[in-house]
Amino acid sequence: MRRVSIFGSTGSIGVNTVDLIARDRNAYEVVALTGGANIATLAEQARTLGAEIAVTAYPGKLGELRAALAGSGVEAAAGADALLEAADRPADWIMSAIVGAAGLPPGLRALRHGTTLALANKESLVCAGPLLLATARAHGARILPVDSEHSAVFQALVGEDIDAVERIVITASGGAFRDWPLERLAGATLQEASTHPNWDMGQRITIDSASMFNKGLELIETKEYFAVDPARIEAIVHPESLIHALVGFKDGALMAHVGPPDMRHAIGYALHWPERRSLPVQRLDLAAIGTMSFRAPCDARYPALRLAREVMETGGMAGAVFNGAKERALDHFIAGRCGFTEMAALVAEALAEVSGDSVIHADITLDNVRAVDQMARQAADAALPRVTKADGVQAAPA
Repeated sequence: MRRVSIFGSTGSIGVNTVDLIARDRNAYEVVALTGGANIATLAEQARTLGAEIAVTAYPGKLGELRAALAGSGVEAAAGADALLEAADRPADWIMSAIVGAAGLPPGLRALRHGTTLALANKESLVCAGPLLLATARAHGARILPVDSEHSAVFQALVGEDIDAVERIVITASGGAFRDWPLERLAGATLQEASTHPNWDMGQRITIDSASMFNKGLELIETKEYFAVDPARIEAIVHPESLIHALVGFKDGALMAHVGPPDMRHAIGYALHWPERRSLPVQRLDLAAIGTMSFRAPCDARYPALRLAREVMETGGMAGAVFNGAKERALDHFIAGRCGFTEMAALVAEALAEVSGDSVIHADITLDNVRAVDQMARQAADAALPRVTKADGVQAAPA
């Protein structure tokens, strides 16, 4: 019986992971489940799977979690230290699905125990790719990609030599505003940005899809995980979201991974790797689909992609700046303090502000990544009045 933990079990990736494990309950011993403020779901999952421990990231929610787990035999804990302690518990396989930079510390801790880390937290590679990969190598651990695009690339490379790869093409749905006139984007509302045309995801990643910041993170993630030159990494808009990535080889061949927009495929592949097992996902009817379409991403519509390319060229901890500023810009948009298109401007200003070699190219350690992350968030905050006034709108108090 395999021992498994799910970090971020109440988010969309975590919920789908719980679904797969619950379908084959006798094959797994569930060690730890962690979540945020959704205590009811976390407690229900822990009871259903018989977890050893359930952890909420919010200390103020510990009493509620204990009450929800009363009589279940499941231990309850809360806070950052409890997350790390949960990562220290022996497990064969851990899903890393905590959203944002907060997923990096428990992921690093788990790798130090030589576990297999199924990585859905792309921010870990964006902020500290060299550190994460070096930690895995040093402790004989393995990192399996769970983002649908990177799982697709990983699968296309089975049995292939990375030196034969000429290009990696990451597909994007284009998000909620892919067909909007450019002049409408500045007025896009939170509700409009929170609706995805193809995928069922959480609010933050759905908005990141609309702005293509999510795809920018994935470009950087591709560079870090597969160690390919940024010039060989492409993004293309594929509205149907049926091809998740393509790998082009130097003989001109393109290998495409085709499947329904259902994260249980990538999760299940990582869960059962190196085997393939039956999964409860739709089987595509290609004749019914008929056609698939592609278009080049518009630079004016998606400035996040240009910023991501600048980050890849800069290297070092530029990814930590990009992600920290992006997370803070998203906070401001959700709170109504900036417009949809102003998020990219905030990130650009933070990248310009936190740009010194002594900062960006310092040793990539967890403490340094945390420091740069905070600098990026503060730079985005400082830029808020300038960016919003540029369009004649006074920012609301932060």
